[in-house]
Formats: sequence, structure tokens, C-alpha cells
Amino acid sequence: MVEQEFLKKLATKTDSKIVLIVMDGLGGCQNETGKTELEAANHPNMDALAKKSICGLSDPVSSGITPGSGPAHLSLFGYDPLKHEIGRGLLDTLGIDFHFTPDDLAARGNYCTVDDKGIITDRRAGRISTEKNIALCKKLDSMEIDGVKIFAMPVKEHRFSVIFRGKNLSDKLLDSDPQKEGLKPLEVTVTDKSAEISAKIVNKFIEKVEQILKSEHPANMILLRGFSKMVNLPKFQDVYKLNPVCIAIYPMYKGLARLCGMDVIKDCETIESEFETLTKNFNKYDFFYMHIKQTDSSGEDGDFQRKVKVIEQVDRVIPLLTNLNPDVIIITGDHSTPAVHAGHSWHPVPVLIYSKKCRFDKVERFSEIDSIAGGLGRINARDVMPLALSNAGKLLKYGA
Repeated sequence: MVEQEFLKKLATKTDSKIVLIVMDGLGGCQNETGKTELEAANHPNMDALAKKSICGLSDPVSSGITPGSGPAHLSLFGYDPLKHEIGRGLLDTLGIDFHFTPDDLAARGNYCTVDDKGIITDRRAGRISTEKNIALCKKLDSMEIDGVKIFAMPVKEHRFSVIFRGKNLSDKLLDSDPQKEGLKPLEVTVTDKSAEISAKIVNKFIEKVEQILKSEHPANMILLRGFSKMVNLPKFQDVYKLNPVCIAIYPMYKGLARLCGMDVIKDCETIESEFETLTKNFNKYDFFYMHIKQTDSSGEDGDFQRKVKVIEQVDRVIPLLTNLNPDVIIITGDHSTPAVHAGHSWHPVPVLIYSKKCRFDKVERFSEIDSIAGGLGRINARDVMPLALSNAGKLLKYGA
């Protein structure tokens, strides 16, 4: 894996254009039919690209490690996810244009459902509507606990952000979300004594919320995770000499893009509108990060057929991309979310790299199994950015 500081010395500005499509949770596993979601889907346009591309598999962090979306995306963008640990709360909060200050501590919240014994029966509260989320956040917003002001801001569906604003707050906190149903929410505890006051404030907030939401259904409790203060990352413009933009629907991915220095285009609500936005803005940028969320959410819900349909939906608009004739097209996922697992998994992710300078392989269909025989082999996701840059003619020769 090439470090960013080394790439910074080789990167050069050119007119060539790179489009990176990240189908969140793209990787799958075989169900009872013996096929993964990609194998079961009909995607002739991706297959046509695969025939002119080099394909392979990538590990988001390392073999056997199941990643969250944050570290998985950091890897794809060329950052070391073990060096740059970023809590989900910061990413969601930046993604909704909240003005983050040095005194702020953010957490990502899920509205959830608990039974009369406090046991979690649904971590996502039935994926309540964003409108319901907004109404609930109004009930929780503007509390003050021990001199700390608290903001509750809706994100999307069951997701919201909580921002604690006060002096000397610490993000050395463990989640209240046990990450599975059948358990009670956890008490927030610390990983460092410096965070003990912060933990007390967060736990007091959760206790107050429990009382406020107890008569609500299905969203009658909250789960918090990904506590984070502000993090500073090297910017795409400085490291890669790129003029980058993010086209995404979900706020968390917009937040991460902003941390990396990308412009963010707002108001995309469908997969089709994302590709239309790409077309409208193609002359303004040279790096396009496009995020497709629905592959992940259908996998998390254990809905194999819905994930198949999302893949096919993306495939139908691929001609809008290829008609633009970009120099490099990359199609991959940040991690695997097999429907048979109903969650993220450690399985490597298929990756396709098309370019006008590509040494293509013999892969004729874009899938996990076909990609095993691809010319890329099995790489670390951090190798995707240098490969994108080299295929676009944006890296100078190293050495004499």
C-alpha cells in the first residue's frame, strides 16, 4: 500500500476525469440458490464495462476484518483507517451542514424499539420516516445538562445526530448501541478517565430521552454510537491534485466527503437523480465520488431480492455515465453486506477499473466469483486511489 505522502510527490494536475461509484455494501454471499446478489442480478451495462476493464477483489481494512462504513470509505479514498479513526457522529453531523465548533462532541443516534423490559426488539425502529424523525428531534432538542447544551438534529429515516456543546468534552466513550437485538441498551462508559464527566452527561441525556419517548411507538428509545470530536484529514486537493465532488443521498457520506475536502452537491433523492447530477456537473470537476446507499440498506434488512433490484436499477442508468466518456470509471463497494448475514461482513468486495489505458483481463461478468480470476487479484482498498490516478495519467514516474 502506497502512503499518501508518497503519492503527494507524484500526483500531477491533468484534464482527465475519474468517476468512482461506491455501491454501499455491494459484496454479497450465496443464498439458497447458490448465487450472490450480483450473480442473481441482470446488469448488462456493468458486464459490458467489465469486459473492457481490469477486475479483482479488495479488502476494506484487512482480511477477516468487518468494517464500518466510515473506515471502509477512508480506505477507498486512500487514507489509513487505523491511523484516522473517525466517529460516525462527526460524519453524520457534518453531512447535515451543522456548524461544528471545537467545543462540540457528536454522536450518531438510532431511534429504536424496546419492549416493556427495555430489551431492544428493533435497532432501527422500523426505519421510521424522516418526517417522524424530525418531529421526535424537536422533542429532544435544546436540552441543557450540567452546563452542556445539547442539539438533536434529524439525519434521515431513523438516524439522527446528537451534539453536546461544552468545554473539555471528550470522545473517549464507548457506544450505548450493543449492535444487535435481544439486549438492553448499554450504559455509556469510558476508554479514558478524561471522559468520565462526558459519560455522565451522555447517560443523563439518555435517561431523559427514555422518559420523553416512553409513550412513542415504534421509536421509544435511542441508541448512540460513534462519539467524535472534530478530525482534520489531508485534503484531496493537496494530496492528489484533484478537484473533487461528492454526489450522495445520505448525509454521513457527504460529511466524510467534506472532511476530505470535496465539494458536496445537495438535493439528490434517487439513484437516477444522482446520475443526472453527474451529467450536469461533469465539466466542473475532475473527480466524482458517487454513493449508492440502497444496496447496503437492503442487505442490512436481509432482503436479497431488493438488493438485486437496486443493482439492476443502477445498471439501467450506467449509460448516462459511459456516454460522458470519462477517462476512468471505478465500480465497487465500501464493504460487503450480504443479505444472508443481514449486516456488514468481512468478505472482500468486487472492484472494476475501466480506463482508456487499462490492461483489461478476461472477466466478462461483474460479480464476486468472476472477479476472483481478474487481473487485479486481491488488493487492499487503499490501492484503489493510486490505481485510479495512474489510469488517469495523474501520477508522474517515480525515480530516474
